[in-house]
Amino acid sequence: MPDHLLTPENLPTRLQRCAVRVMRWFGWRVHFAPLPGPRGVLIFYPHTSNWDFPIAMLAKLAIGIPVRWLGKQALFSNFLLDRFMRRLGGEPVERQNSTGAIERLGQRIRNADWYWLALAPEGTRKYSDSWRSGFYHIARAADVPLALAFIDYPSRTIGVLDYVQLSGDIDADLESIRAAYAGRRGYRADDAAPIVFQAKE
Repeated sequence: MPDHLLTPENLPTRLQRCAVRVMRWFGWRVHFAPLPGPRGVLIFYPHTSNWDFPIAMLAKLAIGIPVRWLGKQALFSNFLLDRFMRRLGGEPVERQNSTGAIERLGQRIRNADWYWLALAPEGTRKYSDSWRSGFYHIARAADVPLALAFIDYPSRTIGVLDYVQLSGDIDADLESIRAAYAGRRGYRADDAAPIVFQAKE
């Protein structure tokens, strides 16, 4: 994918330009190529620090595209937090009604005029020995592209590496994803999960 560095000069709104300038002030750069369509799933990796969230939210403002994300219920625990997180694109995870959640999300994406859903496949900032496979099955159920979003602390860059269409061959798809993310390091590099699914999945 070509290098698409966001600069204040190539952004249409004041909010986007302001977000890029703030990120520049902290030494960060945002790379983003146009989305391939109005619907899709975006994964964010590696996720190893609390700092990932504010940096990602600034990048989201810089990109200027509405992307939704799923968060734990604690982030929506009261009226003010709920309003704030939803303004940022957040939706609480349906832990009490998990049966059929992937199919429901897939259908919601398919039926929407615009719906990009962002997920962290590791599911936690702490070390995990595998990825959760929900994003894969949601993207397949909705038949939409998968965006590979990244954060790299050594180079202070964040953005989207590539867009892929999952084939249904899990091993081949994960190999392509591993190749795309090679060399990207989180804040705590040792806490990044290997790009494999749990054996039971």
